[in-house]
Amino acid sequence: QVQLVESGGGLVQTGGSLRLSCAASGRTFSTYDMGWFRQAPGKEREFVAAITRSGSSTYYADFVKGRFTISRDNAKNTVYLQMHSLKPEDTAVYYCAADETGNPHGEYDYWGQGTQVTVSS
Repeated sequence: QVQLVESGGGLVQTGGSLRLSCAASGRTFSTYDMGWFRQAPGKEREFVAAITRSGSSTYYADFVKGRFTISRDNAKNTVYLQMHSLKPEDTAVYYCAADETGNPHGEYDYWGQGTQVTVSS
């Protein structure tokens, strides 16, 4: 099992940047594909980005391509989401998740508690 704790959310103006972090503890971090998801009020949770265990491959939702970058540091048991050019529609609770099945596009097994990102217009 792995425990995930997100941090780095906050209030930022349109066009600003934030970097989210997700610290993992428990089982060996490098055995998990990692993903970031978000959920805005009144909407379903949606996929944002994912990164494979070694960090060699990354995947993004179309609406964040070119603005967000996912990365990981397996030595620090941490995955990051660097967000630039933020828009009000990026406002949501952001969750990190871990997948142990080897399919970063499938269901994730473990979830953090989320961190709020609010982008003001």
